[in-house]
Amino acid sequence: MQGLLFDSDTGGRMVIRAVIVILGFWTAWRAGRAVASSWENYPIVVVYSFLIGLGLQFLHHALFNGPVFDLTIYIIDVVLLLVFATAGYRYRRTDQMVNNYYWLYEKTSAFSWKKKN
Repeated sequence: MQGLLFDSDTGGRMVIRAVIVILGFWTAWRAGRAVASSWENYPIVVVYSFLIGLGLQFLHHALFNGPVFDLTIYIIDVVLLLVFATAGYRYRRTDQMVNNYYWLYEKTSAFSWKKKN
């Protein structure tokens, strides 16, 4: 995310950056699923995405001597993290609704459900 495509890094640094990005997305996905599993509302997912974004900012600063805080990159990070967190939230909530209320709802896709006729 931060300079992933435009920095001229060595191969090892690029691998570490890719691992950080993948871990950030995976963490956002798991955070969305955790919020849904505890039957919390969606705004908690947004808060967690902002916090994970701050964590990614810190990792890029600490490991690659990047800026302490860059608002533009932070916004891009948070938007991408929100996509993964929302997907994890909707995926888990769909499973919950379909499995716990199987007499009321049926799955229409991995991220949605509908009322049974």
